[in-house]
Amino acid sequence: MSVAFRRDSDEEHLEPKFERPIANGPNLVTARGLRLIRERVAELEAALAAADAHARPALEREQRYWRTRLVTAVQAPPPGTDAVMFGSRVRVRMNGAERVLEIVGGDEADPAAGRIAFSAPLARALIGAGAGDEVAFGTATVEVIEVVADEGAVSAPDDLPLR
Repeated sequence: MSVAFRRDSDEEHLEPKFERPIANGPNLVTARGLRLIRERVAELEAALAAADAHARPALEREQRYWRTRLVTAVQAPPPGTDAVMFGSRVRVRMNGAERVLEIVGGDEADPAAGRIAFSAPLARALIGAGAGDEVAFGTATVEVIEVVADEGAVSAPDDLPLR
């Protein structure tokens, strides 16, 4: 039989499944972020225990990602209130509108909920600024109104699951 007509399985013709990319740099987390990572690992372990053979590869890939994030997590110390830093909650005025932002780890980031990763351009611009400072951000100016330690990072009732 010709090799052209031989096919071992349908799997060999599927797109390859790559590991989830892990961001370069430190894996800084808040206390809330560390708790969410632990919860995600536990959810995946439970899902794997009940998974069929078809679902296992995707779940195992997710589990590898979150276990790596757990092992490499570095919990940042609680922030102060003198300047914006990792873990801070900051009230800013940008383009005439006030907003409250939290500076968090990459896995915990949810811009729609006001949680931005410490590596995001806006967070990098704000880090080090204090109340009353104005920070250039692109073509805009961001005024820092208030900096508070993000107590929600320790235990927030509105925790959203990590993706």
